[in-house]
Amino acid sequence: MAFTSTQTISYGKYDAFLSFRGEDTRKSFTGHLYTALKNKGIYAFRDDKELQKGGSISPELLKAIEESRVSIIVLSKNYASSTWCLDELAKIVECKNKDDQIFPIFYDVEPTVVRKQTANFGKAFAKHEENFKDNIEKVQKWRDALKVVANKSGWELKDSNESEFIEEIVNVISSKIRTKPETAKGLVGIESRLEKLRFLMGTGSIDVRMIGIWGMGGLGKTTLARVAYDLMSHEFDGSSFLADVREKSEKEGSVISLQKQLLFDLLKLADNSIRNVHDGINMIGSRLRQKKVLLVIDDVANVEQLQRLVGKRDWFGPGSRIIITTRDEHLLKLHRVEEVYKLEALSYYKAFELFCLKAFETQKPREEYVHLSQLVVKYASGLPLALKVLGSFLFGRPVDEWTSTLERLKREPENEILDILQISFDGLKEAEKEIFLDVACFFKGEKRDYVSKILDSCGFEPLPQGLEYLSNKLRLLDWHQYPWKSLPSDLQLDKIVEFKMCYNCVEELWKGTKPLNVLKVMKLSHSKNLIKTPDFTKVPNLEELDLEGCTRLREIHPSLLLHNKLILLNLKGCTSLTTLPGKIFMKSLKTLVLSGCLKLRNFPHVTGIDFERLQKSLESASYYKQFKMSKKSGALWLLETEDFSRDCGNYGRPVRALSRWNFHYRSAIIY
Repeated sequence: MAFTSTQTISYGKYDAFLSFRGEDTRKSFTGHLYTALKNKGIYAFRDDKELQKGGSISPELLKAIEESRVSIIVLSKNYASSTWCLDELAKIVECKNKDDQIFPIFYDVEPTVVRKQTANFGKAFAKHEENFKDNIEKVQKWRDALKVVANKSGWELKDSNESEFIEEIVNVISSKIRTKPETAKGLVGIESRLEKLRFLMGTGSIDVRMIGIWGMGGLGKTTLARVAYDLMSHEFDGSSFLADVREKSEKEGSVISLQKQLLFDLLKLADNSIRNVHDGINMIGSRLRQKKVLLVIDDVANVEQLQRLVGKRDWFGPGSRIIITTRDEHLLKLHRVEEVYKLEALSYYKAFELFCLKAFETQKPREEYVHLSQLVVKYASGLPLALKVLGSFLFGRPVDEWTSTLERLKREPENEILDILQISFDGLKEAEKEIFLDVACFFKGEKRDYVSKILDSCGFEPLPQGLEYLSNKLRLLDWHQYPWKSLPSDLQLDKIVEFKMCYNCVEELWKGTKPLNVLKVMKLSHSKNLIKTPDFTKVPNLEELDLEGCTRLREIHPSLLLHNKLILLNLKGCTSLTTLPGKIFMKSLKTLVLSGCLKLRNFPHVTGIDFERLQKSLESASYYKQFKMSKKSGALWLLETEDFSRDCGNYGRPVRALSRWNFHYRSAIIY
């Protein structure tokens, strides 16, 4: 029998009601079925066991049928001879004839015999019609109920192996009555996570599959694995959840204990012959090859732990699934785990919902708490652990305590959150810890691509002589308000990728040329004493130069305007700049900012620039002289005017038309 519906049955007092003819199957098939259901954790009603001695049997039976989630009907040869059984059946059809809640079992009787009421069933109904000739409607109700049940999908024993037959029935009933486990209740966003995990698990395929759940501490890796385990363990021959493997493995003999737990969970085998790790490996590798199992190896810290518990796929039977949770993606690669679920932080809206459930036991906060709740959620950054801890801590507290808690959190995180995150930091290698601290100290809030540029190929060496010494291996120099008029004479910048020295006092950066082959970004905005830019001839990879607010800057070196890699040049507010030298040939330039250069009188000839890319950045340049476009390059000359609309008439075009000017024309005026 195959059931394809994934619908589950609503909750009732009993999981299942067993209807059967006692003299046919009580001590044989039905007895074995009842025991198998009980062993699977399915609470089944059986009238000879569940009714209290001396109770009125009929009303209690009717109530038991109503309060059961499904009904299992064992249709044997003499079932129809019992009016008691037929009354049960009629009530079952009345209450449960929906949502696949009736499961017939044809035990030594064919469905067609039940449907057409022939053979023993026909003889039984002949007697019923004689005995109930004054209440023939009752007999017809029984007949109709039998037809309904006989037309439902069920099991027919025939010559099947009875133990395998019962096992199949129990598995189907188990899948039908399963509910969301306690571990899943109140978990925001768990459904979408479960859906992704189920996809990776490939339920139904016969291969042995290992699935990794990877992410930082506090994201809910263990919770997701636990919920999946609780929902799916009934689909396997055996299951085991090994929790906190990282912590337990640190204790002497703990790996052996984990191996013993795994074997006991799967085989109910308390084997004292496992004296060492190798005995455990041999036992696991040899005893589970024919068994379809579900394993969760939780919080794994190193690949050796996996090798000792789930070393190879052929240790386990076809269809087995092994879920591994870890903070270390690399160990999954080392163990050849191909299906990896990278767990992400919750979205803002899901995070807000989770926090409110913990802090207010509703999905929305009271009005006076809305803004404070938003601040807490922003602080937690989508980390479920942080949201739960903070929500539970703030539950029932007044607004002033919320405010003081937020101020404290800025200085010192909650210990429970910090302890979880500390585990991740402690697990890093020394070089990785240095990178972590570099990022935490210098790059907070910066974009990932930007940070990657700086950290690429870094040696991560600390400053051995404090601020009096600057390493020649620096990749980033970020010195706000640098106080001296020149850079240190012994400063080597040949490995610098980004040079940030805003609001400095430097008058001249360097004399002559300086080979800076990897320098990509220079930010020198508001350099109040800078008079001229240096020679950029030997700075071939510069992409951004920010000179905004350099109010004393009077001279731009010609090499800058011939640079092939420069993408952005910001000269905004360079109020002392009067001229740009030579010619402009900058084929990579996308943004040129000239607004506020009030004294700029002469603009050089421009070639090799895609002018359409510069349109927006030049539209604010409203103070320049005529700007003509060469036929080849599409370059323009600017027009100086403080009241553009007043002077525009001299050129015969109204100002409102200029903003819509089609720039493929060979001459135009822009502002």
